[in-house]
Amino acid sequence: MLVTLQEIIQKAEEGNYAVPAFNVYNTETVMGVLDAAEEARSPVIMQVYPRLINQEVGYFLAPAMLAAAKKATVPVCFHLDHGAADAEVIRSLRWGATGIMFDGSNADFEENVRHTRSIVELCDQIGIGVEGEIGHVGSVNDEVMGDFTDPEQAAEFVRRTGVCCLAVLIGNLGAVVGSIVSTRLMLWRTAKIYGNAKAGQDTLEIIVAGNDEQFTVTALFDNLGKGASGAAIQNMNILLGVDETTGLNV
Repeated sequence: MLVTLQEIIQKAEEGNYAVPAFNVYNTETVMGVLDAAEEARSPVIMQVYPRLINQEVGYFLAPAMLAAAKKATVPVCFHLDHGAADAEVIRSLRWGATGIMFDGSNADFEENVRHTRSIVELCDQIGIGVEGEIGHVGSVNDEVMGDFTDPEQAAEFVRRTGVCCLAVLIGNLGAVVGSIVSTRLMLWRTAKIYGNAKAGQDTLEIIVAGNDEQFTVTALFDNLGKGASGAAIQNMNILLGVDETTGLNV
């Protein structure tokens, strides 16, 4: 069943579980994610990277994602991942996205707040929730990690923008870069950010990006199963470690 971002995270918060988010880029990956979600009886977020939206691959991919979501017996959200421009957001909404991530983390704090707030106001018109980002998560082009997300700044960002999800940098990696941070520190920082930013919010989820080669992501899941961090991490955003050109694991 197709659901919005805020619907899928509301259920996750009520049930105290994490929701995986997987990047898809062709029919095969859409079918694979759906099959795995059905087998696990797990809600899932299928997300598409803005490069595919800008190249209009999304025009062909979006119908496959929508068809999969409508066929599914588990909740499925069609989500834009790391959109950084208004055009990417508008195209995604036009093609049926039910969740939007606007990534303004490369801008200074005030500009990030301003631009993210404008996207929230746009998406509010059609009932679509928005994920923001504060603290730039590492990519394959980064040799070192950026500054960790500040818990006090995270709270201000949520209050001023109205996002329903917040992507943070706590030592997690969107790709393999030059630094690794202990799981214990990641969990502590996540709980601190969540506690500050959640104050006064009906629903707020923390997004933690990772890759399938990063041991800390596995450790986070293990700790979640043992109750560590409580409700601090509801939505675990895992990007498939697959090269989009060769299809080989990277």
